[in-house]
Amino acid sequence: MALARENLSDVVVCGLGVTQAAVTCASNKKVFVKSIIIHAPQPAGIVSATAQIYFVPNNGGSVGSATSINRIASLIVYAEETVMFEPSYPLVLTATNDTIQVGAASTIVNFLVSGDKEA
Repeated sequence: MALARENLSDVVVCGLGVTQAAVTCASNKKVFVKSIIIHAPQPAGIVSATAQIYFVPNNGGSVGSATSINRIASLIVYAEETVMFEPSYPLVLTATNDTIQVGAASTIVNFLVSGDKEA
């Protein structure tokens, strides 16, 4: 199994209440998520943001929905702060349309996902 090491996503910008897929498994090619960089580019007067990460299995072959049941992290990120979510072992997406979804429960949060995927 050859692996391609790369950023798994471009910068994903989530606004207030928005959740979206950052990485999707395609054609049953395994994806190994090693880290997620999270940045809160806060407008004046905003002190912090809540960043959320979801490990979402596919739903009958289609992309599933992010819910509190599949949320794996909810982090407070202070204004202009950058943090890294780095699990001890990679998160592995194995089936087509399994996803890592990210969201912002308050204001704006930027995410960048890195890791490996099957070539």
